[in-house]
Amino acid sequence: MTAITCQQAWRNMTQQSQSQSLRNYTQRLAMDDYLVETELFPKAVLEAYTAWNLELPLSDEQTQFFNAERGGGQGDYRSGMRNKIANVVDCLSRFPQSKRAIITISNNPSPCHTSDDDAKCLRELHFYIEDNKLNASCLFRAQAALIFPKNIHFIGALMAEIAQSLAIPVGTLFYCATILVSDRS
Repeated sequence: MTAITCQQAWRNMTQQSQSQSLRNYTQRLAMDDYLVETELFPKAVLEAYTAWNLELPLSDEQTQFFNAERGGGQGDYRSGMRNKIANVVDCLSRFPQSKRAIITISNNPSPCHTSDDDAKCLRELHFYIEDNKLNASCLFRAQAALIFPKNIHFIGALMAEIAQSLAIPVGTLFYCATILVSDRS
């Protein structure tokens, strides 16, 4: 599967999900440019959500961007993220061929089907070094094309941080969503 840009992926997702949802959407994404700006997600908003999910401090201005329309609690991946990043860096530094460099997104082990916050959209990220680049695979429970810019910006920044810590370039992301929908309705 040939890698496409994140911008191309967003256009592809938007087009394919307009009239119906799509099960088991997959794509390989080049992660050297993960900025996908939209009316809902201008750059400043993407940076705020990414900082939040990377468990970094936010300015007062950045906190003003948060609202349910931009993903709500099911897009909150922050819990323990600094430790998770450190664990992946340690794993790949010590064992570059490891299959255990993963980040699992915290979730209720017995989610209530009526609670969005109980069922995070991003479930797991698997990181690996191939061709001396940091690559990853991700699994989404669900992806709304409308929200993709926020999610891919977070994953791109996460990959960039890990790659920088390992002193290698960023490669590609194998992206899988169990269901792709147009929006959160």
